[in-house]
Amino acid sequence: MFMLVLFLLPCLKVVSADSHSLVILATYIAGQTPFPEFSVVLMLDDVQIGYYDSNTWKPIYRSHSDSKYYDEEQSDAETVFRFQYNNLKYLVFHYYDHLNHTGVHVTQRLAGCELLNNDKPGPLHLRDAFDGQNVGEFTFDMEKREIQNKLLWVTFDQVEQLYAKLISENVFHPICIKTLRRYLNMEKNNVMRKVKPRVRLMRKMLPDSQGLQISCLATGFYPRHINLTLFRDGQPVDDDQITGGEILPNGDGTYQMRKSLVISEEKLREEHIYNCTMKHLNLDNKLDITFDVDESDPRFFSLSVVIGVLVFMCGAVLIITALIIWKKRQAAGRGSETSQSDYSLTSSSAPDEK
Repeated sequence: MFMLVLFLLPCLKVVSADSHSLVILATYIAGQTPFPEFSVVLMLDDVQIGYYDSNTWKPIYRSHSDSKYYDEEQSDAETVFRFQYNNLKYLVFHYYDHLNHTGVHVTQRLAGCELLNNDKPGPLHLRDAFDGQNVGEFTFDMEKREIQNKLLWVTFDQVEQLYAKLISENVFHPICIKTLRRYLNMEKNNVMRKVKPRVRLMRKMLPDSQGLQISCLATGFYPRHINLTLFRDGQPVDDDQITGGEILPNGDGTYQMRKSLVISEEKLREEHIYNCTMKHLNLDNKLDITFDVDESDPRFFSLSVVIGVLVFMCGAVLIITALIIWKKRQAAGRGSETSQSDYSLTSSSAPDEK
């Protein structure tokens, strides 16, 4: 069973675009549901490589099931995932006691390690959430051998701190870095590829004099790290004026990002200069594209132009209609004159016959 768990991607802590991460998303559900009580999705960067749940208690890997490390991987998975199951189960009931909750509740854990761009192991990170609320963060720095805790509703005493440090240093961090290096080598053609973004500029007139919407779309790029900025007269446009900005997946494994800005009729008359700047790992330099929103541009259709066209068309229709009516009346007039002439000739010829 494989699911592309894209919603966790914004939570991945990555030091730089050249670093790599191995992350698990563990979910424990308390209460009766059709889903497994416990499940884990294993991600290498943004590629799902494994799945595990409490229905089978066995890890399933996307590929390389015949790996020479199979037995070792099964043992490591059992060690790490069983610990996560027991720990999350304990935390759920601890939260129940604290919040006096009943019914179905979900605890999730996002945990993983990093391999920096110099192949140096980074910290071990952990983040917990209960029913969508952040309830704790944990970081173990292998180099400094230090633990940092930001836990809600849970307090570590000295013994628990020492235990967390020992198991992180001797079990979780080594297993995570070892697995990360192994799968990074297996999946290097996938996760290390670099694809340049394609850029599209779009403009759309809004109804009811709401102005013009400009959009900058970058699509087809990989990896997912990109910086897309809209500028007005050389200054970044405030985020609260921009819509979009989320990194979304394409069907081919690449990504897209769109940012849009509505320019009012008043702003259009002020003739500001708008441009879109993009930076990506696979671009040598930043890409800077300027929007031309000048009202004198023949491609720009303002509301006044649309109204003018409509008025012209209505006038043309009225003129044509009047011409048609006039021609019909002229034709009818000629028909009446012919009938009168015939009648007159007949009347004038009658006395001669007598």
